[in-house]
Amino acid sequence: MKRPDRILILGGGTAGWMAACLFQHHWGASGTTVTLIESAEIGIIGVGEGSTPQLKAFFDTLGITESEWMPRCNATYKTGIRFENWSDRAGFKSYFHPFPTDLDRHTSRDFFFNCYARRNGHDVVATPDRFTVSERLAFDRRAPLAPPNFPFDISYGYHFDAHLVGAFLRDVATARGVTHIDARIADVTLTGDGQVAALIDLDGRRFDADLFVDASGFRAVIIEGALGEKHLSFGSNLFNDSAVVTPTPLPDEGPGVCTRATALSAGWAWHIPLTNRAGNGYVYSSRYLDAGAAADELRAHLGLDPEAEVRHLKMRVGRVERSWIANCLAIGLAQGFIEPLEATAIHVVLTTVERFIRTIASEDDGQAARDDFNAAIARRYEGIRDYLVCHYRAARRSDSLYWREATSHDEMSDSLKAIFTAWFTGANLEEELARQGIEDIYPAMSWHCLLAGYGNFPDRLIPAAGVAAHVDMARIDKFIEGCAMNFPSHHSALERSVATA
Repeated sequence: MKRPDRILILGGGTAGWMAACLFQHHWGASGTTVTLIESAEIGIIGVGEGSTPQLKAFFDTLGITESEWMPRCNATYKTGIRFENWSDRAGFKSYFHPFPTDLDRHTSRDFFFNCYARRNGHDVVATPDRFTVSERLAFDRRAPLAPPNFPFDISYGYHFDAHLVGAFLRDVATARGVTHIDARIADVTLTGDGQVAALIDLDGRRFDADLFVDASGFRAVIIEGALGEKHLSFGSNLFNDSAVVTPTPLPDEGPGVCTRATALSAGWAWHIPLTNRAGNGYVYSSRYLDAGAAADELRAHLGLDPEAEVRHLKMRVGRVERSWIANCLAIGLAQGFIEPLEATAIHVVLTTVERFIRTIASEDDGQAARDDFNAAIARRYEGIRDYLVCHYRAARRSDSLYWREATSHDEMSDSLKAIFTAWFTGANLEEELARQGIEDIYPAMSWHCLLAGYGNFPDRLIPAAGVAAHVDMARIDKFIEGCAMNFPSHHSALERSVATA
């Protein structure tokens, strides 16, 4: 295994252009040429999107400031996700899932303890919202931009227009040396030993390379179409396979600082605030709801006219068995897709490309290193899948057939079953996560927020012997409030970003 001299990426969009930028950044100066082929005739699925904090790390790696890219992409800041109506329990109708901050070290122990105490029968505060600065920033509509004199790191993501981000990254990539070709690929030729030899377009032009990156979306032209790699469906425990989307104007108070995920009759609806509009979509299962009914439900949820225009999308939830085979690396939708509940799509693209670059640089044994790479990417997909399955399986509502089946099926991994067992038997969840070694995918804070946020506690609170409740909530409230006062309003932060662009 060695650094490829020629890289050919099939497909643009956010995934393809991110990969192009990263390969050019790491290997361009060493002589690797990077070419991206996309067809103007083939659109991308991009809608209003949200990200995890890894997107900031990506732009930092490329040396691109927020004032350079955010105004061009109608981007806003994101401190987390507010989940609404996933539980019908009083006091747990809504909860906030935060991005991590250094400040959590001062409150998470108290939160974990209260979760443990409530699972063991004590009537204590165990909703995550009271314990995180990220939630308070969202509530106060403050940007997660710490001043220079504030000695704590704050992780945050963004909301943005995916079409505009793709166009911005295309301009960055081509300005830095990536070749962009508009062509429609008609065929993929293979060598006798199963390597990709070339891509052939409709005009018969041949495009050769050493490494072929499949970013062709759900079509998976190279990884599945030419190389025949198996696709593993997640449909048995992630039911949603469709979406209906539409934009709406922003409210008078302007864009918020969090994504909203509201449970509906057969799935959930997102609300993503950009600087110029809000992106909305209803992710649902066609087994329980047809497209017309889904569109009607979304319009009603948003208070729109019954004839308001919407766009329908189909999703294929799952992953290819191996992301890297022969001389092909799959990324984006060609690699796999887990519904957008936790905004992990971009995170997986970045993880895949960066790990591939590190693997090549390691100069380890070829096949063993490739196997380790594929196992690591598969583990991450499975870990994300388990966490999303938990969102549905642990939800506390049963007002439709969809929710009754989503909250009662037994299609869970052994890992997720052990997590449920630890939580519902009052055991130490942190110890179980450490035993499994999965905190690098989702940390203990995330699991506690999810399970506690729905109100997964005993209906009758009878204190167990030997468990004392002693958390001083007044101290926690004062700490959170004091920290939040250091941050600017979202409006002023976005204005500064535009002013310095």
